Amino acid sequence: MPSKLRIAYVAHTLRSDWNNGNAHFLRGWMRALAAMGHDVTVVEPETEWSIENLRTEALGEHSLSQFAALYPELNVRTYARGAGEDWWRATLKDQDIVILHEWNPPEYAQRLLSFRDELGFLLLFHDTHHRASSTPEQMERFGLARFDCVLAFGEALRTIYRERFGLTRVWTLHEAADTTVFRPEPSAMKIRDAVWIGNWGEGERSHEIRDYYLKPAAALRDEARFAIYGVRYPPEGLDACSQAGVSYGGYLPNLDAPAVYAGARLTVHIPRQQYSTAMAGIPTIRVFEALACGIPLISAPWQDCEELFRPGDFTMVHSRAEMIAAMRRLWNDPAAAEGQRARGLKTILARHTCAHRAQQLTDICEELNG
Repeated sequence: MPSKLRIAYVAHTLRSDWNNGNAHFLRGWMRALAAMGHDVTVVEPETEWSIENLRTEALGEHSLSQFAALYPELNVRTYARGAGEDWWRATLKDQDIVILHEWNPPEYAQRLLSFRDELGFLLLFHDTHHRASSTPEQMERFGLARFDCVLAFGEALRTIYRERFGLTRVWTLHEAADTTVFRPEPSAMKIRDAVWIGNWGEGERSHEIRDYYLKPAAALRDEARFAIYGVRYPPEGLDACSQAGVSYGGYLPNLDAPAVYAGARLTVHIPRQQYSTAMAGIPTIRVFEALACGIPLISAPWQDCEELFRPGDFTMVHSRAEMIAAMRRLWNDPAAAEGQRARGLKTILARHTCAHRAQQLTDICEELNG
């Protein structure tokens, strides 16, 4: 296998981050692969639901322009609905590696498997979700046994693929922070005491959002300023924010998140229920990004089974009362806040940047080829 790889990543979308946390890591990962000298092409549809929803936001066009301006080196090739075999063959014919992200329709797998057999590239499947655990019948439609390997974004997911699906060529490849974008801004003025950036979703963590952020905010409303950014907040979610005295900022382009973190004294991590139970040990991308920005972080309960972080990188709490106490401690003890901030940032830079994951993918491809 050549040292310079030609890699095509078939994505749902990297241009839009609307309810699409996958775009956060994938943008940085593709950038890091290109920085290593690999020839990277991102393949995605001209339009799909994330971009369509993004365009309805006041900051939608700003977000799309911001992506194009900040990632000029990414070669994004878009295709129209119904793009035929000739378009796909021309796009994939010179590739060494093709990676299919799991947000694509299962029928894409059959198309790519056919081209793999014809053109000879290695075909990898990249899973960054919990469906292999929660709805395995959906994943079976991809025909994963025929892929050259699966990349799973946590050891718990890798175990599911090996034990439930009987696959042997499965590697764990965690998400990571794009430290070319997510980095500290020490001179920023603090305009909030706490901020959480996250979507309400479909009820996977609505109870946890209330217990670990909204209720503490209500208890501390006379002491501190709280804010939330995110999408898909139903009327009851917006009402809960209002009742707690939390400012709701709506959609936030992810590339604006470093400035928001810089303007807050701390942030929180609220995992979805799947990542606290069946797929324990997988943090959200926001943990990597927040720590890379050098902001103290307090987390609702989850098990760091893989020891991705060191004790003291962030504060873990197990109740509303512990969350309130942890917030007050970090606000009132500048030395403790600074120590935690510096420790978390050091761990990200040492272990969890997109450059680390780019090297890991290169090593995996060499192993597959050898």
